[in-house]
Amino acid sequence: MKKLFIIILFFSVLNVAEFAQELEANITVNTEQLPTASRDRLDSFVNQIQDYLNNNKYTGKPWEGEKIKCNFTIFFTGASDDVNYSAQLVVTSQRPIEGSRLNSLMLTIMDNAWSFRYEKGQAMYFNQSNFDGLTSFLDYYAYIIIGFDSDSYYDLGGTDLFQKALDIAVKGASSKYAKGWALETAAFNRRALVDNLLNSKYQQFRSDYFNYHYNGLDLLNSKDAKERAVALPNMVNLVKNLEKSKGSIDWRSVLLKVFFDAKAGEISEYFRGRVEPSLFTTLKRIDASHTTKYDEALK
Repeated sequence: MKKLFIIILFFSVLNVAEFAQELEANITVNTEQLPTASRDRLDSFVNQIQDYLNNNKYTGKPWEGEKIKCNFTIFFTGASDDVNYSAQLVVTSQRPIEGSRLNSLMLTIMDNAWSFRYEKGQAMYFNQSNFDGLTSFLDYYAYIIIGFDSDSYYDLGGTDLFQKALDIAVKGASSKYAKGWALETAAFNRRALVDNLLNSKYQQFRSDYFNYHYNGLDLLNSKDAKERAVALPNMVNLVKNLEKSKGSIDWRSVLLKVFFDAKAGEISEYFRGRVEPSLFTTLKRIDASHTTKYDEALK
């Protein structure tokens, strides 16, 4: 049976769930571009970031599922003084596919515009009222990760989390770290992503995203033949509905870029030999940046 949070189980573990955190984050740091003195000042950075992400509770509710496995790979690109840094982040997350030992890649984002202040050994507080170049950035991605995960289990389930991410983006845009938070034309922009997610124009896509995962991927290995029979069509519907939406949504939007950057390989794998070749032609129109993957799937 597909994954479902069982009420009986929920009550039996409520006392534990009240204190459960949502993320199981792994942090990797590359400081090769920094001078030796700056590297030394960052010797406790990885542990502090990992503890911050894994020990904070972002939803404000008992977390009923498995912790979300995610990776934050941080490439430091500069240090203007002893406490001010610039960096790039690659963030990925995944969730298990029901009935299998496989995971589905949910996010793979490269963010090239991160600036923040960090002092060796500084305390890090989870504070939603004030913007901080370091912790608010981490909070934003925590909300995005949990939001996408929630959208895959509940129709529009991540809305509250995306709203919190938007609140951070708005504060960031008026801070001294506005780069990346303010709306701008770029392949990836934090504000544009949450604007898309909360825009009613993309609500159908988010509903299709839920069906792609919960009523698609999670049913492919079901013991119930009827459930297996509807799994692939539910996945295909996401692509067909995107094709129908031309003119009402932007196929070049940040949201769809984020989606296909994570899912193009998975879609190619599961659709290969199972769908009409014309569907890959449609995918190449919608998602031209991954044309090579779709062409390979057609061979």
